[in-house]
Amino acid sequence: MSLSKNQLKLITSLHQKKYRTVHNLFIAEGTKVVNEFLNSNFELEQLFCIDISNYKDVEKVTQISEGELKKISSLKKPNNVLGLFKIPLGDSFKNKGLILGLDEINDPGNLGVIIRLCDWFGVAQLICSLKTVDCYNSKVVQASMGSLTRVSIIYTNLELYLGNANLPKYASLMEGENVYKSIFPKNAILVMGNEANGISDSVLKHLTKSITIPRFGKLQQTESLNVATATAILLSEFKR
Repeated sequence: MSLSKNQLKLITSLHQKKYRTVHNLFIAEGTKVVNEFLNSNFELEQLFCIDISNYKDVEKVTQISEGELKKISSLKKPNNVLGLFKIPLGDSFKNKGLILGLDEINDPGNLGVIIRLCDWFGVAQLICSLKTVDCYNSKVVQASMGSLTRVSIIYTNLELYLGNANLPKYASLMEGENVYKSIFPKNAILVMGNEANGISDSVLKHLTKSITIPRFGKLQQTESLNVATATAILLSEFKR
C-alpha cells in the first residue's frame, strides 16, 4: 500500500493544534518514540513505515516509501516510521507527591525536556496553564522521547487550580530562598514560569514560598537559566 491523498491531508493537518483537537489525534515519529507509544496504553490509529517487517504484530500498519515519509514528517531526517495515536481522555488531579506547574511555557523543546525530567524524577503530575504549548505538538512529543506515555499532564486554569490546592506552593524566582539551603516536603507544588517573563503576577499571588538557584559566577552577570535546566536542578533538590 501507499499513502492516500486523504491520509496525506490528515497527517499534515495534525501539525496544527486545532486539527489535533478536531481529529483527536497526534503524531509520533522515530523508532524509539513510536515503540514507546505502541507499548503503552495509548491507542494506535495508524502506523506508516518504510519496512513493514519491523511491525509484523501491528494490525494498523501501512508500508510507504522514503519519499512519502518525507512528505509527512516534521523531521529534517525522517526516521523510518511515523505513527498516529489517539489523544487520551484527561487525567484526574492528584493531591500528593511532588507536582510541577507550568505557567505559559512557550517552547516545545523546553516542554518536551521538562516532561522527560518529570519521568526521571518521578513527579506525580504536570499541571499546565492553558497558554502553555500543547504537549501533543510534534516537537514536544519528539523531545519527550516517550516520557509522555508515563507522565500525567493536565491543562487547566492555573490560577484556579493553585487557589484551590492545599499543598505548599513554591515559586521559582530570581530572588528567593537559596534552594541548596532549603528543606522541602514530600507533598508540594513547584511552579516554573514563562521563558521570557517568568511567573505571571496573577499566578504568583497564589504561591506561598519562593526559591532560587543562586549564581556562583564571579561577575554575577548571567541573566537567567533556561527553564528546563532550572527545572532539572530544582526537581533534583526536591527529591534529594
